Amino acid sequence: MGRSGLICAFLLAVCCCSRRAAGVPGEAEQPEPELVEVEVGHTALLKCGLSHAQGNLSHVDWFSVHKEKRMLIFRVRQGQGQSEPGEYHNRLSLQDKGTTLVLTGVTPHDDRIFTCQGKRRAQEHRIRLRVYKAPEEPSIQVNTLGISVNSEEPVEVATCVGRNGYPVPQVTWYKNGQSLKEEKNRVHIQSSQTEESNGLFTLRSVLQAQVSKEDKDAQFYCELSYRLPSGNHMKESKEVTVPVFYPAERVWLEVEPEGMLKEGDRVEIRCLADGNPQPPFSIIKQNLHTREMEEERTDDNGVLVLDPAQKEHSGRYECQGLDLETTTSLQSDQQELVVNYVSDVRVSPAAPESQEGSSLILNCEAESNQDLQFQWLREKTGKLLAKGQALQLHNLKREEGGGYRCLASVPSVPGLNRSQLVNVAIFGPPWMALREKKMWVKENSVLNLSCEASGHPRPSIVWSIQGTANEQDQEPQSVLSVLNVLVTPELLETGAECVASNSLGRNTTIIFLELVHFMSSTPDSNRTSNLSTSTVSPPARANGTSTEKKLTEPESKGVVIVAVTVCVLVLALLGAVLYFFYKKGKLPCGRSGKQEITLPPSRKSEFVVEVKSDKLPEEMGLLQGSSGDKRAPGDQGEKYIDLRH
Repeated sequence: MGRSGLICAFLLAVCCCSRRAAGVPGEAEQPEPELVEVEVGHTALLKCGLSHAQGNLSHVDWFSVHKEKRMLIFRVRQGQGQSEPGEYHNRLSLQDKGTTLVLTGVTPHDDRIFTCQGKRRAQEHRIRLRVYKAPEEPSIQVNTLGISVNSEEPVEVATCVGRNGYPVPQVTWYKNGQSLKEEKNRVHIQSSQTEESNGLFTLRSVLQAQVSKEDKDAQFYCELSYRLPSGNHMKESKEVTVPVFYPAERVWLEVEPEGMLKEGDRVEIRCLADGNPQPPFSIIKQNLHTREMEEERTDDNGVLVLDPAQKEHSGRYECQGLDLETTTSLQSDQQELVVNYVSDVRVSPAAPESQEGSSLILNCEAESNQDLQFQWLREKTGKLLAKGQALQLHNLKREEGGGYRCLASVPSVPGLNRSQLVNVAIFGPPWMALREKKMWVKENSVLNLSCEASGHPRPSIVWSIQGTANEQDQEPQSVLSVLNVLVTPELLETGAECVASNSLGRNTTIIFLELVHFMSSTPDSNRTSNLSTSTVSPPARANGTSTEKKLTEPESKGVVIVAVTVCVLVLALLGAVLYFFYKKGKLPCGRSGKQEITLPPSRKSEFVVEVKSDKLPEEMGLLQGSSGDKRAPGDQGEKYIDLRH
């Protein structure tokens, strides 16, 4: 063998030794460990995979392997287990006749390999324990300072944080529902994790991006993906919007409310631009007289508020702004603002007067920037009398005096109208509401007597008795006088007289007073004693053209009760009589032919009504004559009402 042959043999021997020492794949490889998955806080069952022969399991040692360090944690001898001191002390126990090691209160630190080894060291079973913990709901914090579209580098958009998960979850960023990927100079995602003292992880991910004007309303959110023994899961954060700044290119003016405006409305004028943030604005209005543009005063938000709007607010308005980023001056188009109006309504004559039977014409005037419609209404009833500017009243009667209203409205602008009330006075002597009236009173009580009169000129009222009087104007030509008096025997005897007079005559109303009589002391009658209401008895007009005011007269409830009782008794007697004749066959009810009602000659005008208080109506005794009729057996004790008188 030459030198070259010796070298080859030596190299071959070295290669073979190296293969055995390095554990080349395929030569004495250990099998994959058995996988056991469990959540943090739960219990893990580690089943020893050695031979099930009782002899093999009577002597077993359990080890934990962490960072290539092997540590004895539990011994099994003759089927009895004993935990070794350390981190697993008091957390391990045996189950299933010693074939399973039970690990309670699993923590992230238990994520490792466990082995069970028999008496013969060649017998060993490896178990891979995987521990999982779902992270909390991810929180997201947006960059509140905002991002300019002119930024040349990606700027922080938002930060996503997922706390207390194990292992570290995966994060994915989304914009408007589309996932974001790393993109050079456009999108950058930087994530980091922190291990807490309890072994759980907190993930922090920062999204950086360049934005455009279209991203001003974009919705960003993050998603955490993680695994549990039950499978894969995910949690999403809320959506956020990042402020995006870009210069304005256009400015315009906005008016609220839209549509036709009218006097009295609240109107807001504001300026808007297509940039963000909005530049500072000024609102300019053209002076109607000088034609110069003058700046208007706005509120703190830059809004011009017209409240209430008036016709003087009409005119041309425009906005002026300055973009602070580009220092560009911006100006809007001019916009015409029209506040529709109706001027004060004028009626002539302003204080119309007329005699009865005469005619009168009322005229109405008003101005507006729109076409007007005029209507005349009766003030008391609201009845429409006429359309147009003139109202003609012919053959006036006293009742036609009073208020008339002219309404000027703009049909094209709903709600825009004004009106004016005018009172028509009809000359005449005082006109009393009532000529006479009666009042039920209680002696020694304090009473208010009222008297109403109308006329033109306005009448004055005096009373025939002493008291405290108070006058109130009801209408322009009507007055109400209220007299406060004490009810005395003298007042009950004389009554009271109200006298109304003006330059054209006088008129009176007489008030009669009657005492209230009490029929019983029942609660209803007691309430009756408190009544002191004026009444009309009989109702009489003060003059031929008067319209009566009908007042109710109180009645004693005791009297009503007596009257009702009498009526009931009469009806009961009548029914008993008819029933008697029916039973005696003297009524043709339900019979064919006619029968004559007969009585003994000496008793034809005498009847006795028999009433049994303890029987139903159909069982009551019948009417009987005083002689010749026999009572039915068992009718002793009946009561009789003699109607002969």
